[in-house]
Amino acid sequence: MSVDRTQVLRSAAALLSRKATATMDEVARAAGIGRATLHRHFAGRDALVRALEELGLQEMEAAIARARLDDGPCDEVVRRLVAEMEPIAPLLSFLVTENQLFEGDQQNEGWARLDARVSDLFRRGQEQGVFRIDLTPAWLTEALYGLIGSAAWSVQDGRVAARDFQYMIVELLLGGARRSVEK
Repeated sequence: MSVDRTQVLRSAAALLSRKATATMDEVARAAGIGRATLHRHFAGRDALVRALEELGLQEMEAAIARARLDDGPCDEVVRRLVAEMEPIAPLLSFLVTENQLFEGDQQNEGWARLDARVSDLFRRGQEQGVFRIDLTPAWLTEALYGLIGSAAWSVQDGRVAARDFQYMIVELLLGGARRSVEK
């Protein structure tokens, strides 16, 4: 029987986004495979988390590409970006809270590359007078990620309707980020 590695990763991501402390046995069960099979693909939890990180980076890069960050008014681009990030929000919410990914010398430079792309969007919006200049682009980027993660958890826990995911994030982020014209 051939095991689809990507499907195993997606099953692991779905479980770990709901239960970050899940064991490798639980991950194997969620993926519909035995623990030995899981260990043939991923030597341990660290290897699994690193593979999930690669999947998350690939999916985030694809979401950024589909959102066309350089095309159109910045506030509309933020709306597109949130829409494109919605399907991967549970995975991202798990990854951004997984400390092992952000400690020490093993940090994947892919995160910095993605952060720079999103920060550039906010910087461009500031230069165009769309976004407040008293909030740094790096902070706006982190705020976006935090809202994505919080909304993903809220939807999973049933505290928020899935249909409200994009609206809540965009309205809160843009409501706080937009530059108001002083009269």
